[in-house]
Amino acid sequence: MDIIFALLGIVLSGFIIWRSTDGFELASDFLGRRLTKGIKGATINAIASSMPEFLSTLFFLFYLRKSDGFSGGLGITAGSAIFNILIIPFSIFVVVRLTNKNAIITLVRQTMVRDGIALIIITGLLAILINHGRLNWVDGMLLTAPYLIYIAWLFISHKKIIGKGENYRYSPLTAKIAVEDYLLINLEKFVLKGKSIGTANAWRLLSFSTLVMIIGTWLLVYSTDELGKAMDIPLIFISVILASAASSIPDTMISIRDARKGNYEDAFSNALGSNIFDISFALGFPLLLYTIFFGSISMDQQILDASFDIWFALLIITIGTMLIFITGNQFNTTKAIALALLYIGFLVFIYFEIILNINFLNPDTPDNIMDYFRLN
Repeated sequence: MDIIFALLGIVLSGFIIWRSTDGFELASDFLGRRLTKGIKGATINAIASSMPEFLSTLFFLFYLRKSDGFSGGLGITAGSAIFNILIIPFSIFVVVRLTNKNAIITLVRQTMVRDGIALIIITGLLAILINHGRLNWVDGMLLTAPYLIYIAWLFISHKKIIGKGENYRYSPLTAKIAVEDYLLINLEKFVLKGKSIGTANAWRLLSFSTLVMIIGTWLLVYSTDELGKAMDIPLIFISVILASAASSIPDTMISIRDARKGNYEDAFSNALGSNIFDISFALGFPLLLYTIFFGSISMDQQILDASFDIWFALLIITIGTMLIFITGNQFNTTKAIALALLYIGFLVFIYFEIILNINFLNPDTPDNIMDYFRLN
């Protein structure tokens, strides 16, 4: 019964995060309307859509504390990163082809190379830091710094940062609020109230969306922790699959929206930029804050081994994905299937990681799923 309630909590948290995405999406789209393509996707869209990972890592660390909390943050960040670079492009391909079978999804190689190099460097840095086994504020600062450098490089390397924002269009919804608006948490209606969007109410909408997302991510962290306890499986393995998928909903929605508009550069750069933000800032800054207030974190050896394996796998998958992206200027069926197969392979890898970490489990009772398979 505890497992069922925990799973329901994760599903509900995913729904809440998904509904808060609409507000984030609308507000960030307006506030970043004048940024040029590639810049907007890798900055405003990436930060807005990656808030669940940032908030989840904060909650994991300050709620569970020390090694367990950081392993939850590592799991949700790694899982989200893999989801972003594999499932989001695959979802973009499926949605675009369902809408228009003859659509050609173009890739801007310069953007792919730019974000890919930054992502590989940051992922490799984290794998090295994790392998040390003890993390402090210096490690938090080392992780946070690359994202700030990446943002500076992004703005310096682009000749044109600000455009005219001529393509932005918004049609206000009716001010009348129906029952389904409450059930679906329609923040656009609640905040804008049928008015056209402007700077003031865009920031207000962003603030309310953040509040709703905080509620959703807290529920996600709590439910993930409870599911790990109920199944007697290390938190990192629960968060790397289930929690990460729930937290990646905003990234997926924003990328799909951009792709349906034909803005493929922002659609793909959002997925890659979100990973850079997740690994560097969303993981590094909470680590920096926590270690300043509570001291360094010593990783349990078993969690350390599992964390390093997962992050090394992420590094390999990231390199492989970048090679797929920069081969040719189109994202076609072959590439989409290759990414889907990589994700299936990652799920198989996680399954065997759990089996290899069997000493986390209670050896005497088959009261959880992994014990059942092991003993039977």
